[in-house]
Amino acid sequence: MDDDADLVLDARDLEPPEPMVRTLEALNTLARSEKLLVLLPREPYPLYRALELNGFAWQAERRPDGTVAVLIRHQTP
Repeated sequence: MDDDADLVLDARDLEPPEPMVRTLEALNTLARSEKLLVLLPREPYPLYRALELNGFAWQAERRPDGTVAVLIRHQTP
């Protein structure tokens, strides 16, 4: 999953709401062809809803160390 990302945001050590704020800021700069990988300490359910409402698709996986990796891209029309 890491190899697919153009940008990586490691938000594992940030306190809420910083992970959400920084992810949305990064998405504002994301080109249509780029993918953003966000590393989080837990499942970001509020983020999933925000992504859906703003036209993004995502793929999430839980890693052995407990990190949740979320790969985000623009939805294809």
